[in-house]
Amino acid sequence: MPAHRKPRQRSLSGSTVRTAATLALAGAASATAFDGTGHADPRLSPAEVKSKVDSLYREAETATEKYNGAKEKAEKAEEKLGGLRDEAARKTEKLNTARNSLGSYAAAQYRAGGIDPSIQLALSSDPDQFLDRASRADRAGSRQAMAVGEVRDRVRELDRLHDRADDRLDALRTRQAELRKHKKTITGKLAEAKRLLSRLTAEQRADLTAPSGDRASRSTAREAAPGAAKAPDSRAASAVSYAYKALGSPYVWGATGPDAFDCSGLTQAAYRSAGVALPRTTYAQITAGKRVPRSELRPGDLVFFYSGISHVGLYVGNGQMIHAPNPSAPVRLAPIDQMPFAGATRVS
Repeated sequence: MPAHRKPRQRSLSGSTVRTAATLALAGAASATAFDGTGHADPRLSPAEVKSKVDSLYREAETATEKYNGAKEKAEKAEEKLGGLRDEAARKTEKLNTARNSLGSYAAAQYRAGGIDPSIQLALSSDPDQFLDRASRADRAGSRQAMAVGEVRDRVRELDRLHDRADDRLDALRTRQAELRKHKKTITGKLAEAKRLLSRLTAEQRADLTAPSGDRASRSTAREAAPGAAKAPDSRAASAVSYAYKALGSPYVWGATGPDAFDCSGLTQAAYRSAGVALPRTTYAQITAGKRVPRSELRPGDLVFFYSGISHVGLYVGNGQMIHAPNPSAPVRLAPIDQMPFAGATRVS
């Protein structure tokens, strides 16, 4: 390394980066504090509690989708950082090889005494032999020059690689900060909703967590399953079949199955079972196929709700969808008109 170059801290050593990323992600998964949560008025009626809880669930779901997006980007950034670290290790090995080769040339030149060729010719008793040696020395000098150039190029290449790795590390840290922020929001919203619900009787909670039109039992839902036969293709039919089998599974934010789901995790898992890779978040899934109007919905279509595209379900026919509602309700069959409809996509 040239003397005028400033030493820099490198972040590509062994498992250090991956370990740090893992610890940071684990820290994001354990943060539970929530700032600014108010205390419920004990005089709230059950209807007012329901309104507040529904609002908290929607806000938590919006934060969940943001968390899912940040998590996906963090995983990609960590993967790319790992690739850069491996590439740097390979290039460092090649640089060391080139440096060793250059050292061999320098040692050979030192052993030869570095005598000027004209002096060597004047002192030589056999001019022909000298010219032969001079020719070989010239070729050796060319190889040495090439070796010097190779070392220089590899040093520059490694510096560029380190700069790229530093950028990736910065991106990873940014995503990890986003994860912690969204995690804090989600856990706070859910904790407040739980606290509000705890003020109600068991009967009142049961009424509030089973909205009108959303009381279908597993057996009743299975009787509707033939609607999957009307799906536009075998992949959509397979996704619908998976969703029916997931009925009753718990809602867990950030989960993608097979035993628990959040809303976009359920639709992603359903299509994954059909061999189709959907994006992770609602706002990315809505662009994963052809947009279709509500009047032309067919089983297997993705249906989205709210202006921020914060909720998604899988349409199964007859105005019904299967979705993962919120932590107070498992995966269930529900009418699509129980939430503000925002659009639909037919997966392509």
